[in-house]
Amino acid sequence: MKKTLIHTGIVLVLIMLTAGALQNPFTLSYVEAIRETQVEIVSTKDNPMVQQITEKAKEYHISPMDARVDKVWKAVPGYNGVEVDVQKSYDKMEKLGEFDEKKLVFKEVEPHVHLEDLPPSPIFRGNEQKQMVTLLVNVAWGNEYIPELLKTMNRQQVQSTFFLDGSWVHNNATVAQMIYEEGHEIGSHAYSHPDMQKISRAEIIDQMKRTNDVIDATLGVTPRWFAPPGGSFTDVVVEEAAKLDMNTILWSVDTIDWRKPQPQEMVDRVLGKLHPGATILMHPTDASAKGLEKLIMGIKEQGYEIGTLSELMAETRTNFPQSSDKSRGSDFDTKN
Repeated sequence: MKKTLIHTGIVLVLIMLTAGALQNPFTLSYVEAIRETQVEIVSTKDNPMVQQITEKAKEYHISPMDARVDKVWKAVPGYNGVEVDVQKSYDKMEKLGEFDEKKLVFKEVEPHVHLEDLPPSPIFRGNEQKQMVTLLVNVAWGNEYIPELLKTMNRQQVQSTFFLDGSWVHNNATVAQMIYEEGHEIGSHAYSHPDMQKISRAEIIDQMKRTNDVIDATLGVTPRWFAPPGGSFTDVVVEEAAKLDMNTILWSVDTIDWRKPQPQEMVDRVLGKLHPGATILMHPTDASAKGLEKLIMGIKEQGYEIGTLSELMAETRTNFPQSSDKSRGSDFDTKN
């Protein structure tokens, strides 16, 4: 008797659920959506246009580059790859009713190994495939030239990374705020411009922490990049910077502006050594102030973008397949 009641109850429940599903418009919509998706998958699988897109996609495929520790350049950031988004490309072409290579939709593909996955190591340059360079401006003196540098960068629509000495920030808060308000990235340049190779671990930590504290108190930001004064560093410096979530930054092209070269001499020197991923070391000097405009124009003429250090270190691509929209419009999907 109990078994009969149980069986009867189960049957009734099934009948009620079935009836509810038939009467519930949301359930029907859900089922229909699944069926439509299945039909779409089946209908496009052997579609000639899909096959054309898939075949053409092979020509445009670029594998991503993993971040790595190079024997010469030490830590090198990764670089996104490129592949064709077959479904989105098909959706665009289906409306036209024909295959059109110019309507291919591309998407970036992230590498497996990122910069943050690497062991603590100094960085000298960006990825060798990235058509971008950056200006690194180390500031511990030279206040009189900073306004002119900022005006030139603003006029040329360029943003750079300024590495600020902590004691300089303490004594020049207004100038530091002016740099930051112009939209430039802020990095650490230690507190009192010491030779980082000649001080103890405790002093290294103090130099970094004091600088970060005064920059945070003055500008409300915490640096993620550390530029050792004079490029002097040890493994301890790199390790302690990493503990504070900072990468140690050096450079690949030096303006040598502190030697007081003629502005044009400085410009010619840098442009002759330019390369993809270049990090260009500068200071607020007379030569840099007078030569910066020509330098920026020369860099752009060579086909490079100029970005902050963070933009240079990012895996985002700057150069795309010939068929894609290089301004990252609808033909390049960066969200995938």
